[in-house]
Amino acid sequence: MGEQIPIVDYLVLDDGAPYLNANACEECGALYLDRRNACAKCGKTDFGKKKLADTGKLKSFTIVHRAAPTVPVPYVSAVVDLDGGGAVHTNLVNVEPEPEHVRLNMPVRMTTYVAGVDVDGTEAVAFGFEPAEGN
Repeated sequence: MGEQIPIVDYLVLDDGAPYLNANACEECGALYLDRRNACAKCGKTDFGKKKLADTGKLKSFTIVHRAAPTVPVPYVSAVVDLDGGGAVHTNLVNVEPEPEHVRLNMPVRMTTYVAGVDVDGTEAVAFGFEPAEGN
């Protein structure tokens, strides 16, 4: 296995389990996965980092049947409300992309997978969420 790099800046791959790291407004606590110059909630400009939970509940989803030619369909596009705060737009993986296998408020947990490998063997690691055990 070559070097691994996260496909997005807010996915942290270190010696521990992978996790998502949000920018947290120091004034009001609003969480953002992208870089911000100012908080959309309170307008302040000071941010810290907050490690987000790797578990949550499925808030919304759609089953996608059309995509770019290289993207396999169907797949489940979802919004997950994370335990302890925050939400993330993600794909629901390791589940059949059919309505009878996906339900609102179902418990989910984060997982990672290799999305691609370059000519030097560097792996681009992506994240998704999957149904939690006992689902």
